[in-house]
Amino acid sequence: MTATPDLGAPRLASPDLLRSVFRQHAAGVAVITASGDAGPVGFTATSLASVSAEPPMLSFGIGTGASSWPAISRADHVGIHILGDHQEELAATFARSGADRFGAPTAWREGPERVPVLDDVLAWLVCRVVARVPAGDHRVVLAEVRLGDTAGAGRPLLYHQGRFNGLRD
Repeated sequence: MTATPDLGAPRLASPDLLRSVFRQHAAGVAVITASGDAGPVGFTATSLASVSAEPPMLSFGIGTGASSWPAISRADHVGIHILGDHQEELAATFARSGADRFGAPTAWREGPERVPVLDDVLAWLVCRVVARVPAGDHRVVLAEVRLGDTAGAGRPLLYHQGRFNGLRD
């Protein structure tokens, strides 16, 4: 007979359980931007996922209580920025509540469809929002890729165990 490994005591589903499990999941770090009525908005996301190759489509989640949600809820287009491991402070700025996300030292420009495009990222996309799907206290945004640039250099920034990290060799 094979011994069963000790799995510990299972816990009932809760927000804390989900957060605890996803602290174990290393994720790439992206910043999502949009043009809002009062200026540019943006937030750090680790929920970015490829959805479809034909047409090229992706998804990300955003809490309906997030300061960026009102603009994202109305935006026709969003910017998706893949951060490099040299951009921990930029990721932290876009994750911090109340931060001046587009003030110095953030370098950015108005891109296609008036989408704020961040400088010095590994890659960026401008996408057309095609759906906002209710998912608990969040919305899953589906967006079709319109154009982008993958010319950035470096290695990706990751998020794991509540901290930003780079890849190790």
